[in-house]
Amino acid sequence: YCSTVLLEDVGSTRLYFVNASLQRLTYSSSVGVSLPCPAGGTPTAILRWYLATGDDIYDVPHIRHVHANGTLQLYPFSPSAFNSYIHDNDYFCTAENQAGKIRSPNIRVKAVFREPYTVRVADQRSMRGNVAVFKCLIPTAVQEYVSVVSWERDTVSIIPANRFFLTSFGALYISDVQKEDALSTYRCITKHKYSGETRQSNGARLSVMDPTESSPSILDSFLAGEVRAGLSVELPCIAAGYPSPTVRWLKDGRPLPSDAHWTRRLTGLTISDLRQEDSGSYACEVTNSFGSKEVSGALYVIGKEMNPLRVTLSPKSLKTGISSTLFFTCAVEGSPEYTVAWYRNTDPIIPDQHISIQGPHNDTLQITAAQKSHSGAYQCFASRKGHTAQDFSIILLEDGTPRIVSSFSERVVAPGEPFSLMCGAKGAPPPSITWTLDDEPVVQDSAYKTSQYTLSDGLTVSHVNVSSPAIRDGGVYRCAARNSAGSAEYQARINVRGSPRIREMRDITAVAGRNTFITCRVIGYPYYSIKWFKDGMLLPDNHRQVVYENGTLRLSDVQKGMDEGTYLCSVLIQPQTSIDQTVHVTVKVPPLIQPFDIPSTSVGKLMYIACVVSSGDMPIRITWHKDGQLIVPGSASGVGIETKEFMSSLQISKVTLKHNGNYTCIASNAAATVSWERQLIVTVPPRFVVQPNNQDGIYGKAGVLNCSVEGYPPPKVMWKHAKGIGNPQQYHPVPLTGRIQIMGNGSLLIRHVLEDDRGYYLCQASNGVGSDISKSMVLTVKIPAMITSHPNTTMAIKGQVKELNCTARGEQPIIIRWERGDTVIDAERNPRYSITINKKGDEVISTLKLKPAERGDSVFFSCHAINSYGEGRGLIQLTVQEPPDPPELEVREVKDRSMNLRWIQRFDGNSIITSYDIEYKNKSDTWDHKYTTRNISPTNNQANIVELHPACVYSIRMSNTHLYTHTQPDGPPMDVILQPMTSQSIRVTWRAPRKELQNGVIRGYQIGYRENGPGSNGQYSIVEMKATGDSEVYTLDNLKKFAQYGVVVQAFNRAGTGPSSTEINATTLEDVPSQPPQNVRAISVTSDEAVITWAEPPRLTLHGVLKGYRVVFWSLFPDGEWGEMQNITTTREQVELRGLEKFTNYSVQVLAYTQAGDGVRSNVLYIQTREDLPGPPAGIKAVPSSPSSVVVSWLPPHKPNGVIRKYTIYCSSPGSGQPAPSEYETNPEMLFYRITHLTRGKQYLIWAAAVTTAGRGNISEKVTVEPAGKAPAKILSFGGTVTTPWMKEICLPCSSVGEPTPTFKWTKDSEYTAIPVTVDGQRQILSNGTLVLRSVKAEDSGYYTCTATNTLGFDTIIVNLLVQVPPDQPRLTVSTTSTSSITLAWIPGDNGGSSIRGFVLQYSVDNTEEWRDVFITSTERSFRLDNLRCGTWYKVKLAAKNSVGSGRISEIIEAKTHGREPAFNKEQPLLTHINSTHAGLNLQGWTSGGCPITALLLDFRPKGTWAWQSLKANATAQLFLSELREATWYELKMKACNSAGCGNQSSQFATTDYDGKCFLFCVLSSKNNRSMDTPVKGPPQGPRLHIDIPRVQLLIEDKEGIKQIVTDSEFSQSVNPQSFCTGVSLHHPALIQNTGPLIDMSDIRPGTSEYFTYNPVSRKSVKSAHSSRNRYSSQWTLSRPGQSQSTASARTLTSDWRTMGSHGITATESDSYSASLSQDTDKGRNSMVSTESASSTYEELARAYEHAKLEEHLQHAKFTITECFISDSSSDQMTTGTNDPADSMTSLSTPSETGLCRFTASPPKPQDYDRGRPTNVAVPIPHRANKSEYRDLGVSSGTATLPQRTLTMPSSNPAATASTSSTSSNPTGSSTKMGGSRDSLLENSSSALGRLQKQGVGAYSKSYTLV
Repeated sequence: YCSTVLLEDVGSTRLYFVNASLQRLTYSSSVGVSLPCPAGGTPTAILRWYLATGDDIYDVPHIRHVHANGTLQLYPFSPSAFNSYIHDNDYFCTAENQAGKIRSPNIRVKAVFREPYTVRVADQRSMRGNVAVFKCLIPTAVQEYVSVVSWERDTVSIIPANRFFLTSFGALYISDVQKEDALSTYRCITKHKYSGETRQSNGARLSVMDPTESSPSILDSFLAGEVRAGLSVELPCIAAGYPSPTVRWLKDGRPLPSDAHWTRRLTGLTISDLRQEDSGSYACEVTNSFGSKEVSGALYVIGKEMNPLRVTLSPKSLKTGISSTLFFTCAVEGSPEYTVAWYRNTDPIIPDQHISIQGPHNDTLQITAAQKSHSGAYQCFASRKGHTAQDFSIILLEDGTPRIVSSFSERVVAPGEPFSLMCGAKGAPPPSITWTLDDEPVVQDSAYKTSQYTLSDGLTVSHVNVSSPAIRDGGVYRCAARNSAGSAEYQARINVRGSPRIREMRDITAVAGRNTFITCRVIGYPYYSIKWFKDGMLLPDNHRQVVYENGTLRLSDVQKGMDEGTYLCSVLIQPQTSIDQTVHVTVKVPPLIQPFDIPSTSVGKLMYIACVVSSGDMPIRITWHKDGQLIVPGSASGVGIETKEFMSSLQISKVTLKHNGNYTCIASNAAATVSWERQLIVTVPPRFVVQPNNQDGIYGKAGVLNCSVEGYPPPKVMWKHAKGIGNPQQYHPVPLTGRIQIMGNGSLLIRHVLEDDRGYYLCQASNGVGSDISKSMVLTVKIPAMITSHPNTTMAIKGQVKELNCTARGEQPIIIRWERGDTVIDAERNPRYSITINKKGDEVISTLKLKPAERGDSVFFSCHAINSYGEGRGLIQLTVQEPPDPPELEVREVKDRSMNLRWIQRFDGNSIITSYDIEYKNKSDTWDHKYTTRNISPTNNQANIVELHPACVYSIRMSNTHLYTHTQPDGPPMDVILQPMTSQSIRVTWRAPRKELQNGVIRGYQIGYRENGPGSNGQYSIVEMKATGDSEVYTLDNLKKFAQYGVVVQAFNRAGTGPSSTEINATTLEDVPSQPPQNVRAISVTSDEAVITWAEPPRLTLHGVLKGYRVVFWSLFPDGEWGEMQNITTTREQVELRGLEKFTNYSVQVLAYTQAGDGVRSNVLYIQTREDLPGPPAGIKAVPSSPSSVVVSWLPPHKPNGVIRKYTIYCSSPGSGQPAPSEYETNPEMLFYRITHLTRGKQYLIWAAAVTTAGRGNISEKVTVEPAGKAPAKILSFGGTVTTPWMKEICLPCSSVGEPTPTFKWTKDSEYTAIPVTVDGQRQILSNGTLVLRSVKAEDSGYYTCTATNTLGFDTIIVNLLVQVPPDQPRLTVSTTSTSSITLAWIPGDNGGSSIRGFVLQYSVDNTEEWRDVFITSTERSFRLDNLRCGTWYKVKLAAKNSVGSGRISEIIEAKTHGREPAFNKEQPLLTHINSTHAGLNLQGWTSGGCPITALLLDFRPKGTWAWQSLKANATAQLFLSELREATWYELKMKACNSAGCGNQSSQFATTDYDGKCFLFCVLSSKNNRSMDTPVKGPPQGPRLHIDIPRVQLLIEDKEGIKQIVTDSEFSQSVNPQSFCTGVSLHHPALIQNTGPLIDMSDIRPGTSEYFTYNPVSRKSVKSAHSSRNRYSSQWTLSRPGQSQSTASARTLTSDWRTMGSHGITATESDSYSASLSQDTDKGRNSMVSTESASSTYEELARAYEHAKLEEHLQHAKFTITECFISDSSSDQMTTGTNDPADSMTSLSTPSETGLCRFTASPPKPQDYDRGRPTNVAVPIPHRANKSEYRDLGVSSGTATLPQRTLTMPSSNPAATASTSSTSSNPTGSSTKMGGSRDSLLENSSSALGRLQKQGVGAYSKSYTLV
């Protein structure tokens, strides 16, 4: 449930529970668990986890972690890492915010281990027709977690029906047992509740007996139990006996009445919807005629008390004031028996003087005189039998001081006019209100009526009603609200009309230094005024006196001499009439203690402290207190006190530590009591009480590093740590976390010691007295023995040696003990076991070897690693596989022509039985004439044999076929290395597991990685990759920047995933911060200084170690120009910018930087410096304009430093005697002023100054001028530089004065002369001399001269006009590119006279005109375009921008991101799987070209048709083409596309026939299939030679890369065509007569160099004894035909397939060969072929077939065994044969074990060639696309010229032969390959070969190595 509390006036503040019912959590140690905090709050509450003991939770890396969201994470762990403090304990979670703090109920968290257990079913006996009971026997240790999920009968799951019943307790009942029930085996299947692990029991048998008379026996019964009401219960009662017993049920000794919720079944009694009245004693009586039995048990139905507890706490929320009395009631439902516990803010409540707990169950809580500290969350917990429920309430106790919230106002009433006054106040507790009138209490009588009440919202309201007021009822009414927390007052005057008078006033006593109020108690109305006098003087007469309008006098900081005396209140009631009243004020002076200090001292010294009262009324009493307690002088305290009239001294003759404390001098008199307090510190330098010493810590345990110090003030202890055991390099402060804490005595507590904790520790103590002290120590972390690597499950083959490995680490020495089940293995006493120990670094590897594995070894083995600090265990489940026991066959029913067979499969050998075979024959026949029924389903256990002959005796035998299951790898990958590549990638490299631990072919790897840092969830992310070899590499991408990752690697094979490697950590590289500093603020301090502050960016966005900050700032001038960009680097989070321009706008940005560079800048922040005094005007002129006036002109200051408010012009006449100059002011827009009333001929000094709000600035230079009647021409305007943007209108002023009036002339300087400015549509000269230029351009820039002339003279000014234009184009280049980015660099052009404000970068895809804009700051000179399309051309252009606008665009440049279109890897097979109707395509053979493949399109069609079928596919998956035609050639087109383009791949493939035979090279046959024993008649014809390649994918490729694919449906995995190996079958009908293949190696694994021998079914014509015993090899003779032995010596071309690569035979000569089978070999011999290189095998066989078509060549080959290598289980032996063929075959042709033999074929006799005369021979040439060419070579040509890689036919001319051989040889040693097409690979032509043979070409021997 979810409970929520809302608080009034607290807004949305609340706390709540989610899933508060969770109180137990059990999890598997191999999985781990995440436990969210069941509490929460709004606003976000702080979530914390604690142990039930109250200890807070601390993080333990990779074991326990509390996430920021409050989730408690317990990681998977090995048994050796178990810690009951962590993995089996009670936890609770708290949530805390402003509302309070609540805690969840305790949650029991328990980890369950993977225990070694087996489930067992015992054999049972039963009589036919009775009931059989099978029970699944589960070990007690795991019964709580393991339950029965199903039963199997002969490997088939039993579905409850008919006679089979499954009980709720997991038992199997079989009713009405029949004889056939004994033919089956029964197994139970169990499942572990937490690990999900399933177990299968042994197979149990049921013995079925014929019924015999017997008394009943109980097979299954029930015991006493407790069940919750409303559920159902099953009471089993099963009995056996004959006759079948009857069952009678009794309850409490009486027969069970009929009731719908009682159901009698075969399994017993079922009671549904249990009720309370169902409790009682139940008995089951079973009876037959021979006796009876009874079983009984008590059933307890637990009803309401077992309902879930529910707690309601009231009040739910309460807001009140301190001193209140509170009552809490905890109502509990669901059980009458429970216990109650109370908590406040998660702490247990302990009764005290304020709190009491009452009630029979402690279910009432009372708080009296509640204090502020009693606020918070109150929880009531009710518990019963381990179940807990709770509820909580939020209490808010406010400061209850009353406050007036409603009141009355001053008013005037007439006599007799009733009035009512109301005063409302709030407080806690609710206040009481009293009334006064002119400081006299208002007493309720006939004149005054008062009332008071409290509203529901806590408001207390009081009224005063005056029904008939008189003058005396007027005055100041005051309402006072008071409660235990304080008081509040309000007052106002009520005037009753009538003759004014003054009530008698009481004398007042005031305290000096405080404030005093004196009220004139006037009544009646109206009156004119109230005045106060003292000593005849009207008040106030100083600043401390204030008279308010209502006549109240306030005296502030009362002084005795000045304020004491009589005060007169005078009320003016008529213009000349007043009344008065006096009041005397007496001032009392409180004591004033002269401040003093107490210096610190040390032990044993003297101390004198004087307290002097410098003022105050006598008498004065002085006392001393220490720490709030009165000091009693004497020997006990060691303190003496001497007191005089106004002083007191405290003496300590010998200072000790007990004198430390706060000393207070208290002085009191009639006026007040005052005090002065100071602390006496008796200092003691720190010293060690317990010094740190070197010590050991045990990994995973708690450790305390002792360091105890003392001193005063108490020393502060700081611990530092230096990693490593050698000399300490650098100490760093120990980070204090929940795991590491400093104890109260200074010792360091490490709650969970880790390996990283080892090293030097320094305990340093200081208290400011003397020098610091420190002492170092070394912590050595001892590692308990722990198993780090072992297989969980593994397989063994019976009879073979099996090794089990365990790797342990920890402190040496480590003892590793092996156990079989619960028995310790003693290898010295049991020679079948051997144990070896190997040390590798800090690891110990123990290997248990079973010699050999036996059936009984299918148990749990465990390795135990033990050292002095702990023990670890590894559990290994070994399954020994063996051939299954033969079925137990029984003939059940025999008829005249049929019989029924039933069988029972005994032990299955821990392997999968795939089928049964039944053979039968007439008893008189041999088994050669047997009848066979094959592939009977393993789910059947009976069969009928029909069509038998009556009255015949048959022999029957039965066998089974099984399949060994495989096991996952037993070892982890080795040598895992992590290398950070970038800030978001880590490269992982490793090597494959040890060969003996791979358990088959490693198919791939799983790489698990997880972030090891705050906030990570601890779960591994898994990526998978295929195996490529012994060494692997994988790059993890898209990781977090500068984050530590832990990586593990696991290998997997066909059976599953092996153990993971030890986790290795690496940290991604640093990167720049991705977010700017936060909360950037700018404050202008002065006119030239500003302060910039900020906060650190979020830690997760730093992506590195923060090195510091950079503050970038630049000025913005009024004309739009930017100042120079500046930056300041700092490590603080504040910087002061000094020396700024005054009253100037600045732009500020802040960035953080790491080692990788500058991070993101903050948003631009604008700040303006403050105004200051302006600078002097930039220029000033004064010229006479008349005899009595001059005109002054000036320029604005260069630095106005603010807003110019006005200009002041000063004029003085030297020698005039005037003390000050005349001042003239003008508004800021005017830059000239005419000064009049001057004297002609007199000189004047003129100057000017600008004024801002800060004041007047510096004055300009002073100029002298003299008024005159006639004056030469003078120009008032100023020259200088004028800047303007282009295309604007600009005015160049040239104002002048003079008498006569001057004329104007403007010229512009050219290169050599000044050219007059012509007036046109663009240029105009105004009457006042101003030159106007319109739409100015760059060419208008230059120097302009204005000349003013009259008859008396002339004047000139020069103006430099600068026309700003847009900037020139930048020079843009490309610096770097990647798959998704292009980095550009540029050099800016001319800025056009205005500073560049930024750049506009535009880019688009090459073939589009959709341009995108990017704005770049002015300081950048490079930029990276990100998120671009891979492998794509882009167009880019750049323009600069200034205050005028954007400039010319740069030249458009083109750049391409990395990547190209996809291509198919020639090393990859295109097809992975082909059968008659399906083809599997290897889409992963496509290489992406660096750009992700986005689309993959396929088109295919049968060859010769026109319609294509199209498909779309995912490039990362495998695709199957379905519904193909049988034995048909297909054309295939594939197109893979990415952003860079599309790649195409075309190919052809052929489907197989329905028998799975390949279509391309399937049948190569002759025209005659006769037996080889038949004499040859007529021209010889070749025998049928069948070359079958099952489970193969063969790639034949020529230079042009055109591929032909041959594949088979059973070979479903992708194979590298250059490395695969396969089996080959040769079918020769003359030899084998359709009995099966002579060579079958279809189960050979690809890519291995192993050798296998297959013993096929022997030919019928060969004796069975001989065929079952002998294993022979077919012999081949390769000869170079046509060359006589006499003319050339035999040469041998050796091919050893054990060392051959994947490219076939390396030939030193390019010859053609003929091959034949030897006829002197036994016809039943089996062929054996190496699997080292199947491609070369296939090539040799194809070549051999090409030259073996003529039958006579099959009859004359001779054979010699040169050597054999025959292996047995213990050693490899080599036997050398003889040169005699007969002897060799006799001695070595029947090896008992698989071996390897090398044979040499000898040439046939020369005369044997005369039997056939062939005319030509077909020689294969390299295959070209869509065609296959074969060349018939005649004899006359002498030498055949063939393309490269073809076989050259030798010539009869020896010289020619040598020449041909040399020119056709392969000097590079490359492999010879055969082409292939859909046509016949080799054409049937034999005449050429015979012709060559007849010409006498000599033969030579060929050496083979065959297995």
